Amino acid sequence: MTRTQELQARWDAALMPNYGTPPVALSHGRGAEIWDVEGKRYLDLLAGIAVSGLGHGHQAILSAVSRQVAVLAHTSNLYLHEPGVRLAEKLLELLGTDGRVFLCNSGTEANEAAFKIVRRRHPERTKIVAAENGFHGRSMGSLSLTGKPTIRKPFEPYGATVTFVPYGDASALRGAVDADTAAVFLEPALGEGGVIFPPADYLATARELCDATGAVFVLDEIQSGIGRTGHWFAHQRVGVRPDVLTLAKGLGGGLPIGACIGLGEFGHTFQRGDHGTTFGGNPVSCAAALAVIDTIAAEGLLENVLKVGSALTVGLGDVEHELLNSVSGAGLWLRLELAREASEAVEAAARSAGFLVNAVQPNAIRLAPPLVLTAEQAQEFVDALPGILNVAGAAS
Repeated sequence: MTRTQELQARWDAALMPNYGTPPVALSHGRGAEIWDVEGKRYLDLLAGIAVSGLGHGHQAILSAVSRQVAVLAHTSNLYLHEPGVRLAEKLLELLGTDGRVFLCNSGTEANEAAFKIVRRRHPERTKIVAAENGFHGRSMGSLSLTGKPTIRKPFEPYGATVTFVPYGDASALRGAVDADTAAVFLEPALGEGGVIFPPADYLATARELCDATGAVFVLDEIQSGIGRTGHWFAHQRVGVRPDVLTLAKGLGGGLPIGACIGLGEFGHTFQRGDHGTTFGGNPVSCAAALAVIDTIAAEGLLENVLKVGSALTVGLGDVEHELLNSVSGAGLWLRLELAREASEAVEAAARSAGFLVNAVQPNAIRLAPPLVLTAEQAQEFVDALPGILNVAGAAS
């Protein structure tokens, strides 16, 4: 029995089966490289689902977390601490607007807070519009907004009336949003839905409809935020301002933290006692998030995302193979569209070849590598892709 098999057996015996049995047991990483317990090296092209923006073992996070945990690791929400204040100030600075920030532990909690802000703003309205195949989390409130039937249906019914519209279809959005709509919840691009970007004017249409009806415009940037597309926030690519913005994943560089940001007047919706969290925005996670933001700026990682992401998109797009239809996306957030439902076979073949990718949809592979991915590492995957597709094609 290998070390991996031993850990898998112990996992199966001790943990709930909601994730299945993971195929790889990881031990350590450095930058965009990661190793399993057998000593095999992988190029990490998923970054823990778009979380580890600085890669693995970055000194900035190590130093920030070590310093902070040595002096103050937790305060609860009964007391304030400077890292939390500085992080909120920094996020508003990056957005270039006034507003207020609620810090929490995760993306689904950020969306729960946004949901409650909407209820506070429009207690008389119960209708919410969201996108088919959108993903906003798995807690019950956030799950009610999630447009993936396989995930949401087992837990119905929910406490809100959510109208789902095809993502990117402006006409469908116009037909769904009316004076009874409390909020429109959207992602700047579908993440779990397969890294699908909408037409260029789609978010502007959502903004226009919310202005016309008084609905709250909530943008879920949990996966797209903090540099993933080469901008601090994906909505800045198209110049559309939401009312409420939610963040998580890449914010903490691997430590758990989320944020719900009310822009302008929407930052003043919650009153004392309306919402809270014991661990959310703790000093250690805030210190990590500040290190992530400072390092992205200091090391020019937004520029690296655009440069390496462009080269990776072009290189992969030049691969001619009967199993690969197209490559699309923005920055270091890409979709490989397959000619048939073979994504699990591609993921497995890539893993065998030393690359961690994600079969996000039956016919699509998601790439969301660390923002520190180098041009040489990107080319390594480009060179390997034809062989990976050959193996996957034979197996599927």
